[in-house]
Amino acid sequence: MKGIFALVAVLMVLGGAPGKGRAETLADALIGAYTHSGLLDQNRALLRAADEDVARAVSALRPIISWSAAIENGSVYGRSTLTPTITDRNSTNLLLGLNAEILLYDGGSSKLAVEAAKETLLATRYNLVAIEQDVFLRTVSAFFTVISAAEFVALRQNNVRLISEQLRAAQDRFEVGEVTRTDVAQAESRLAAGRSGLAVAQGDYFIAVEEYKNVVGRAPGNLVAPGRLPSIPGNIDSAKNQAVRGHPFMLQVQREVAAAELNILRAKSDIRPRITLDGRIASDDKLGSSNFGQSASVGLRMNQVIYGGGALSASVRQAIAFRDAARGNLHRVRHDLQQNVGNAVARLAVARAALESSEQQIVAARIAFDGIREEAALGARTTLDVLDAEQELLDAQATRISAQAQQYIAAYAVLSSIGTLTADGLNLAVQRYDPAAYYDLVKDAPTASSRQGKQLDKVLKSLGKE
Repeated sequence: MKGIFALVAVLMVLGGAPGKGRAETLADALIGAYTHSGLLDQNRALLRAADEDVARAVSALRPIISWSAAIENGSVYGRSTLTPTITDRNSTNLLLGLNAEILLYDGGSSKLAVEAAKETLLATRYNLVAIEQDVFLRTVSAFFTVISAAEFVALRQNNVRLISEQLRAAQDRFEVGEVTRTDVAQAESRLAAGRSGLAVAQGDYFIAVEEYKNVVGRAPGNLVAPGRLPSIPGNIDSAKNQAVRGHPFMLQVQREVAAAELNILRAKSDIRPRITLDGRIASDDKLGSSNFGQSASVGLRMNQVIYGGGALSASVRQAIAFRDAARGNLHRVRHDLQQNVGNAVARLAVARAALESSEQQIVAARIAFDGIREEAALGARTTLDVLDAEQELLDAQATRISAQAQQYIAAYAVLSSIGTLTADGLNLAVQRYDPAAYYDLVKDAPTASSRQGKQLDKVLKSLGKE
């Protein structure tokens, strides 16, 4: 048993003792999570990748200029009309070419691709907001779990102290013959159980600290709970309406439906002809000779699939199926959000009721415990009666600790369910990640040598990505 307590003591030192260190508010923890989260960094990078999809789609509407070079070695065979001999001449040619191509018409497919990429980009932005909510809700849970775990440790320590006093009192009364050996054994049994409960509470605290470190990026200080619950909608119907109108998941799937609609039009436009303007400048230099040739050409090219084995029609039907799936997902998300709001509000009501009940239970249990202890001192109660009363008071206090933490977590879960558990919604004093800043630099598909391209290099370096 001593080995177990030694291990727990080490864990407490590593994790930080409850109630010690710098004062830290919930806002501090949320700011830490916002700047520390690898999950947010991952999805911010995915958003930048979606920005580049728009740039790639825009580039399809721009001229394409390329060069080519080749060295060819060949033989020329011929028969002279004046002699029956055959001539065989080897030659090495250097071929250089400069090609240019610009799309004039493709049925609107490329422009539709740009619009579809923009809709997908907006969906990715809303997904980032939804992930931000998940990070913040996990942070709230970690914050209050550390607080409640520390309170459990203090409660269990006090419980061990009280039972130790009861054991000493029982031993003293046993020595003078007021109680039997059974009373002493009962106190010893409860003390062993109390120490076991303390070890569990200390282990839970260490686990809570590790979760906090993972989410926030540092060990918790002296966590200070907010003075009041966050403001939430007055009734469940307004909360559900707010979720359906503005939750990031809802906005995300709406954009996904819009992108799917555009992809149907893209698939249909692929049936139309494609017209490009082509230009070419070429040179043919025979190495080792003075022969040199140049050519230049400009022309219109038109092509259209007349028969493709049914692939184009299949693409249209597939795009329609994807659109129908997106619509079905929109329907599902709407109902899931409404259910999530109802569940969150119900959990908050349960936590509030449990907190009120535990307060009343603590008052009654404390009165009973004090009374039974006085009666035991007069010989009217047994040691077991005192231990049972003390256990009831402990259980009531533990229920209050859990209910307090669950009330806060449930309140912030309501905010998450309606879509306002964000840096903006919470008005956090933190430098916001601007999803439009990178997009504004890449939306016109700049080249690496352009002024915007050089600005992008600086942005990527500031992000530590190069």
